Amino acid sequence: MDRLDAMSVLLAVVETGSLSAASRALHSPLPTVSRKMSELEAHLGVRLITRTSRRIMLTEAGESYVAAAREILGRVEEAERRASGEYIAPRGDLMMTAPIVFGRLHILPVVTDFLKAFPDINIRLTLSDRTVSLADEQIDVALRIGQLPESNMVATRVGAMRTTVYAHPHYLKRHSRPLHPRDLGDHQSIAFEGVLSHRFWTFRDGAQDISAAIRPRLSVNTAEAAVDAAASGIGVTRVMAYQAKRAVDAGLLEPLLEDFELEASPVHLVHLSQGSMPLKLRAFLDYAAPRLRKALG
Repeated sequence: MDRLDAMSVLLAVVETGSLSAASRALHSPLPTVSRKMSELEAHLGVRLITRTSRRIMLTEAGESYVAAAREILGRVEEAERRASGEYIAPRGDLMMTAPIVFGRLHILPVVTDFLKAFPDINIRLTLSDRTVSLADEQIDVALRIGQLPESNMVATRVGAMRTTVYAHPHYLKRHSRPLHPRDLGDHQSIAFEGVLSHRFWTFRDGAQDISAAIRPRLSVNTAEAAVDAAASGIGVTRVMAYQAKRAVDAGLLEPLLEDFELEASPVHLVHLSQGSMPLKLRAFLDYAAPRLRKALG
């Protein structure tokens, strides 16, 4: 039994959620994937996974083994990268993640231009509004918006992003334009749940933070949905400026209460601290950072 191969199969099963999904991801027959899992469990003498009708679940031994397997395979991949010359010339695969809308608007154009300039580098770009662990998911670089927690990550600041209230011009013709955050209580709002409160929005009035009560007519869980709903004219919403940019440029939304905005959120490219940075990562940071600063300036 090839233990490294068996570890890779196990991680694929865990990450995809089923044997059949791992089979498709690995381009390997389902019986082969099942056999390798059985051989690994037999070799270890423990059950690593339990199968339910809907998904795969790790046993306690499985959770411990998966963590060790990730570390072992990561070290093997690191050794292969060094041996293949990745630390001599910019080459290899680069894993990156960014928020969905920001990634589509700002990261993807930089990535496509970067790939043209560096033909020996491949990039896997995952767009997600979920904050992922760079170590656990083997991410080389991430775009993060907001204050960064204390960690072992290295951050390169590329700009800042405002959070603003918006409404459709026709909505503002039917309702009085809010001139102070307290006026929002008289308006229908579209709440973006999970990021901002669906009951209060916080603003800055001089040196004081103030909370303004809102009356959600609609609550959604993505910024895109909040922007689209506000652009339809049913109420006011509050999102980051980049999320509303296209609607603003198209005349579908107008910014409101800009004098009461909170301090803009910092935008960083972050990566894990490591002794010797691969040239593929250094090349990307050197290429992307000035272009993002220009775009966000």
